[in-house]
Amino acid sequence: MTFSGHHRWLIACTALLAVFVVGANGVDIYLEWNVAIDTTINPTILQQPVITINGMFPGPLVNASTNDFIHVNVFNNLDEPLLLTWNGIQQRLNSWQDGVSGTNCPIQPGKNWTYVFQTKDQIGTFFYFPSINFQKAAGGFGPIRVNNRIVINVPFPKPEAEFDLLIGDWSYTSYKDARSLIQSNNTPGHLNLPDFVLMNGKGPYGYPGIVNYESFTVSQWKTYRFRISNVGNELSFNFRIQNHQMVVVETEGSYTQQITLDSLDVHVGQSYSVLVTANQKEADYYIVATPKMLSTTDNSSLVGKGVLHYANSNTPVSGPLPSGPDPFDRAFSVDQAKSIRWNMTAGAARPNPQGTFNVSNVTLSQTFILHASMANISGLPRYVVNNVSYLTLDTPLKLADQFANGSDVYQLDQFPVQSVKDAAEYGVFVSTGNHKGWIELVFKNDLDVMDAWHLDGFGFYVVGFGDGDWQPELRSTYNLLDPVVRSTTQVYPGGWTAVYAFLDNPGMWNLRSQNLKNWYLGQELYVRVYDPDPNPAKERPPPENILLCGKFETSAPASSPSGPPAAPVPPAAPVPANAAFGQTPW
Repeated sequence: MTFSGHHRWLIACTALLAVFVVGANGVDIYLEWNVAIDTTINPTILQQPVITINGMFPGPLVNASTNDFIHVNVFNNLDEPLLLTWNGIQQRLNSWQDGVSGTNCPIQPGKNWTYVFQTKDQIGTFFYFPSINFQKAAGGFGPIRVNNRIVINVPFPKPEAEFDLLIGDWSYTSYKDARSLIQSNNTPGHLNLPDFVLMNGKGPYGYPGIVNYESFTVSQWKTYRFRISNVGNELSFNFRIQNHQMVVVETEGSYTQQITLDSLDVHVGQSYSVLVTANQKEADYYIVATPKMLSTTDNSSLVGKGVLHYANSNTPVSGPLPSGPDPFDRAFSVDQAKSIRWNMTAGAARPNPQGTFNVSNVTLSQTFILHASMANISGLPRYVVNNVSYLTLDTPLKLADQFANGSDVYQLDQFPVQSVKDAAEYGVFVSTGNHKGWIELVFKNDLDVMDAWHLDGFGFYVVGFGDGDWQPELRSTYNLLDPVVRSTTQVYPGGWTAVYAFLDNPGMWNLRSQNLKNWYLGQELYVRVYDPDPNPAKERPPPENILLCGKFETSAPASSPSGPPAAPVPPAAPVPANAAFGQTPW
């Protein structure tokens, strides 16, 4: 059979269309995780309980591509309830899988539950971690990569390899003892400083008693992508590599303008991708993470240290650690934060440029001004938002919405979102977010330490930073041209940070401090974005394997107040066990 030019053109178009359809639909990835306590790993110089996943600390990599469906069957082998949350994965139309106390019942000890979520219209670098019971202080975290579909160009050449680098502060105190201490009337609401900074669960290179340290092997003149996440509990850090520069290319799902830096500030809960070219002589070089807002020496346990090892090197690391900015130099940090801008011409999850979606001319429908501070409530130190310390309920808010219209569980819009209550109190802080409206969130840090705020379900545009009190006229200082989109932003002591978000994702969404003790002691609220249309294309119904607890522990009503739940959206067809996951477009 012979084909005319017209027929060959049709065949080529059909093949290209098939690539687009397969890439757009995503594939199913099935994971089975056993979460347990291990007392033999010893990430520092003391034996202590560590939360592992399949025996690993950090946990296994979730390697996916845009629009894939991730199925994670989690077996809880701890002696207490467990939830995992997917930091930065937006759970489009599906807050049922968010894995926080306001949306999910916990997995009970000895039980299992399967999360099913889609990396819909996302790319980038993220991580997961336990969200309740202060368990993140014991581990249980791991990396997430969401790669581009093969039909979308990446705005930089394919690196030789990619490395996940999870860095965070770590304490000797067991997580159960720690959570008891911070709730005690005998402490000022916080623990002492952490004891170590770990890199991928390993202690600092060269520190007395540390046997295992993190090392990455590279080949001279090759370029590598480092996916860096701050998985710590309270400390921001400055990251650098001896004698090497880095090019920032992505943060939490957004391609950035490519700027070359000697060092990079990474705040709690944040993730970045940087490109590093091995362009030095073949030797070994320090990889360093030093804490912000603290004075440390090169030999401090709070200085994370690893090694960049050239493949043919016989020369160990030497000399002083690479110098970084003064940890108290706020101007440096703010200026760098302002320099992290969106790459307006790059595509990401979709072929159209990121700059197709911008905030240069939006109309705000809401403004929340959220003051974070400490208060004493009934003789106990607590963190508060507008003088309200969040009270976690036995019944998840999302479950109450579905089966009881929220009645007898919480009162919507009970607390102020633009002012501070006269007296501090406990409360179930749930506020309305206008569906498909633009919201301005102003985070005011009345604390004397660095804070970081995160919004589940959305990426937000980081439009402004400032000192002191925020006033409406300060909007004139915002960057509305190319602000970066991410899900976690730092808030400097005594300062404010402003972000915009488009609330197009119906659900019950957690807005919280990423600092673990702040979150655990009440610095959070929920934003309820409601769409009355039961169409599952707008918001998915409860999963068939829904867990029940609190008011609904025995059984759930047959239907929700707005009618029976719609049929679940069927997942894509299963992928053979030997299929390759995490495709990249190169």
